Amino acid sequence: MAGRVEGKLAELGLSLPEVVPPLASYVPAVRSGPYVFTAGQLPMVDGTLPLTGKVGAEVTPEEARELAARCALNGLAAIKSVAGDLDLVVRVVKVVGFVASAPDFTAQPGVINGASELLGQVLGEAGVHARSAVGVAVLPLDAPVEIEFQAELAG
Repeated sequence: MAGRVEGKLAELGLSLPEVVPPLASYVPAVRSGPYVFTAGQLPMVDGTLPLTGKVGAEVTPEEARELAARCALNGLAAIKSVAGDLDLVVRVVKVVGFVASAPDFTAQPGVINGASELLGQVLGEAGVHARSAVGVAVLPLDAPVEIEFQAELAG
């Protein structure tokens, strides 16, 4: 039976994907005390990247914003894999977003809003977080966006 958070995802027409397998020597998420730290989450859909390239060149800011939301959804799946239940999330503490950017692209915060807004829609007040949005030259697999975050769990 789905909990409150997964029920909210369903209301939004979303469901948790399978946890994205690691691309190298790491795990998708680690729990330490009341915190879960995710690895960087790419916007994988069924094992593939829907788009590749730099934001502001091959990828539009609007497309990248949607990809950032997908990264957040993948991150929620990673959190559930170690927490067991997303209803245990009492706060998303910090989100760090990386945007593979064309040299003149400077709207990284708008792109990462895709992840922040999804977390707010799904988790309500618990989804409000501190954040960094950073432009980078390239990301793994030529992904346009990567998101990592830390969440605090109840109990």
